[in-house]
Amino acid sequence: MVTNPLHAAQGFAESPLDSAFQLQKQAFAAEPNRPLKARRADIDRLVEVLIRERESIAEAVSADFGHRATAETLSAEIMTSIEGLRYARRRLKRWMRPERVRVGKMMLSTRARTEYQPKGVVGIIAPWNYPVLMVISPLTYALAAGNRVMLKPSEFTPRTSAKLQEIMAEVFEADHVTVVTGEADVGIAFSRLPFDHLLFTGSTGVGRHIMRAAAENLTPVTLELGGKSPTVIARDVDLAMAAERICFGKMLNAGQTCTAPDYVLVPHDMQEAFVSQLSETFASMYPDIAGNDDYTSIASDRQYERLQDLLHDAKTKEARIVEINPAGETLDHASRKMPLYVLLDVHDDMRVMNEEIFGPLLPVVPYDSIDDAIEYINARPRPLALNCFDNDKRRIRRLIDHTHSGGVCVNDAVMHVAVDDLPFGGTGDSGIGRYHGYEGFKTFSNIRAVFRRPAWLNTAQTLYPPYGGRLQRALHRFVFRD
Repeated sequence: MVTNPLHAAQGFAESPLDSAFQLQKQAFAAEPNRPLKARRADIDRLVEVLIRERESIAEAVSADFGHRATAETLSAEIMTSIEGLRYARRRLKRWMRPERVRVGKMMLSTRARTEYQPKGVVGIIAPWNYPVLMVISPLTYALAAGNRVMLKPSEFTPRTSAKLQEIMAEVFEADHVTVVTGEADVGIAFSRLPFDHLLFTGSTGVGRHIMRAAAENLTPVTLELGGKSPTVIARDVDLAMAAERICFGKMLNAGQTCTAPDYVLVPHDMQEAFVSQLSETFASMYPDIAGNDDYTSIASDRQYERLQDLLHDAKTKEARIVEINPAGETLDHASRKMPLYVLLDVHDDMRVMNEEIFGPLLPVVPYDSIDDAIEYINARPRPLALNCFDNDKRRIRRLIDHTHSGGVCVNDAVMHVAVDDLPFGGTGDSGIGRYHGYEGFKTFSNIRAVFRRPAWLNTAQTLYPPYGGRLQRALHRFVFRD
């Protein structure tokens, strides 16, 4: 076993985390460029085990949440993961192919191309809200790029983490893919390992700590963070359509989705109509809450209390709260099920307008013109997603061109994340880097420049000293010509 030379010199024992990392480093050194056939086989085994274990995975996720709608786990996590794996497998041969690039007139007789080389050992730190998808999705592209992978799932979903550890051990050797479980201290130690790339999905605050830890090793990072994703409703839009799609995007996983609509910008005189339509839509999707198997719980007591605190803070600061609870049920704390709360008359002194909500609270902000909406969005940190409900192409274009966000949904919410060809990631406070699709393959690859000049012909001698008339003539011919 290769050990950390500093630890060996100081007489320290190698930790299990260091040992797991060194095992993968050794394996990568022995096979630095995993062939196409082997990468496809890796993907095939993952697809097979996800299909076979889908019900037990859904049970583990639900147990961690208190209750997670099985249909949501099967569609938003298992199905999406499998589709991403199959998408990558179909395109992998083309992605791995070297790409020729032009060399220019000064480099005649030479050739150049880019090649995609595995980076090495990749670390992936996953969140609790989608504890399967946020492991499998980046793993897909790390494996497609030919890497070894260490996974750190969330300590807040221990049953799901244990299940992932079990199935990864069944599918892969420990020197290829391994799952590391443990509390926050393990996550901190994990982020300090000298990975060849580190991907973290989680909050902006924790993302800053991850980036600092990675900087000590000059480890490149992809940070998939969150933020307050706005939704803009135009005056002439079909309000029933908008309410239905916003309701689905907001209430998927009980609002515990990083790209969920965080707040809605609505024309002043449409606020009440929007709330009424949203209430009607919610009732058709969830006629009751307490005993409804389709309705997901807040994932932990900690998150439940955080949301209650946000709601209480808004109430004490004179927000108008509309509770959408069609059956009028009393929901106990133990179930951690919350109705949808629409918050009106909100202002910037409220915590709910400054913190990512990540739950079934939906502030509504009135606006007068599209430029007012743009100004409101741009006065805040750049979000992960921007949703726009509008039929006017020029107005849509103006909104897109004059704001920044990781992604945009026009006349929908959340669904752009499920398009494998679209790169996924944030900007500014909502993240760094992209993955999904070809961008995911490139993220986990070293894009290597390869330049070739024939040994028998050296046209570059024109550039060699002693400098004389040949260089001047070449410069005037190819560069300084009028």
